[in-house]
Amino acid sequence: MMKSFVKIGIVFGMAALITSCADESRPNYQFMPNMYESVGYEPYQESSAFRNGVEAQLPAEGSVNRGWMPYDYPDTEEGYLAAKANLLSPLDSTNVEADMAKGKELFGIYCSVCHGDKGDGQGTLVKREKFLGVPNYADREITEGSVYHVIYFGRNSMGSHAAQLNEKERWQVTSYVMKLKGDLTK
Repeated sequence: MMKSFVKIGIVFGMAALITSCADESRPNYQFMPNMYESVGYEPYQESSAFRNGVEAQLPAEGSVNRGWMPYDYPDTEEGYLAAKANLLSPLDSTNVEADMAKGKELFGIYCSVCHGDKGDGQGTLVKREKFLGVPNYADREITEGSVYHVIYFGRNSMGSHAAQLNEKERWQVTSYVMKLKGDLTK
């Protein structure tokens, strides 16, 4: 019986010893407190760590955004004429049907509302007289390069579609426009 009183006494003694060391008035110590309570930084705020305050946030000179391909023709009349004369589609000739189907789908979304489903310049907005003077592809001397350039930069009343279509999609629409032009001139 005495042994059990000793064991109970040891347990109570250990519990008293452990709880007596706790001081509720002082905070606990943290190992590497910056990991627990880090300072929040805004991604584009100025910093005294750099000479001009934002140096690390600027892209390296000559760098290109991921997923963006540079386009060598400027948004000028000379650039349009150069693209018209020299620019050719880089699409793979083994995937013509898939590219044409995708081009038709994208043309229906972005172009047919003005240019019409057949490329005859009789889209819904033209019929409702919201836009006038949309050309019939049969009446224009267009090439793959000129169509791509116009999709990229826009021309006259047409705005640029470079933000809506990536490079491959622009070429797919270009191929479909050339097919429509061929169908209209038959």
